[in-house]
Amino acid sequence: MDFLELTHKSFLVFGVANRKSVAYAIARTLENAGATVVYVVQHEEARQRIRTLLGDREIYACDVEHDEQIEQLRNDLAARGGTFHGLVHSIAFADFSDGLKPFHETGKRQFLQAMDISCYSLIRLCNAMKDLLDADASVLTISISTTRMASENYGFMAPIKAALDSSLAFLTKSFSRFSRVRFNAVAPGLLKTSASAGIPGYVDSYLYAEQVIPRGQAVQTQEVANVAAFLLSPRSSGITAQSLVIDAGMSINYFDRGIIERVVGNQA
Repeated sequence: MDFLELTHKSFLVFGVANRKSVAYAIARTLENAGATVVYVVQHEEARQRIRTLLGDREIYACDVEHDEQIEQLRNDLAARGGTFHGLVHSIAFADFSDGLKPFHETGKRQFLQAMDISCYSLIRLCNAMKDLLDADASVLTISISTTRMASENYGFMAPIKAALDSSLAFLTKSFSRFSRVRFNAVAPGLLKTSASAGIPGYVDSYLYAEQVIPRGQAVQTQEVANVAAFLLSPRSSGITAQSLVIDAGMSINYFDRGIIERVVGNQA
């Protein structure tokens, strides 16, 4: 039974980097449900590298920092024909090459580049691809479980993800003038991905999360992909401009008695 009604539908997935990518888990889940996925990676080198993982699937290259590449991608996709029933935006970047600094010392160049790649690219891609999307298409991006917790090791990315979350409402409103396209986000807690491993101090935070989460196990990438597939499917037609938190209950358990006792005991 095709409960999610994804069979024979087509999706455009941006951001697969390797087997551990959220985008890869989402794409694989869509394909397992009977959908066709067209992949877009950052550049030609990534395209050649990812072929060992994706085989003969359609893969395009597009660096979203360059408008001309977005336009070329749009033209190439238009030339292939067909429409897409959904678009997955799994693109984010922050330059921590100078090390992790206090938030008030965030460099202008680093902040604006991260905003361009991680947030504005969603707006730019949706505008470029709007004529290639089905009238009832679903657009999905990847956010985080909370932008209100001042996690020091996440640096300036939380405010940028907050802007990404806000853009969902404005995209939904502006697209409603000519379509019924929906815009949502999955907002996972800490995940074990290659991208997250590059964030200073992330591993320690991940281990801490496993202590706080009631079940004692961090959120799995496949759990995020399952929710993503639902949001991309017609079954979620009543959901738009939302960020669905997937944190396995971490946000309800910060004051776990066992953790408090260990912290207070260490300070005694």
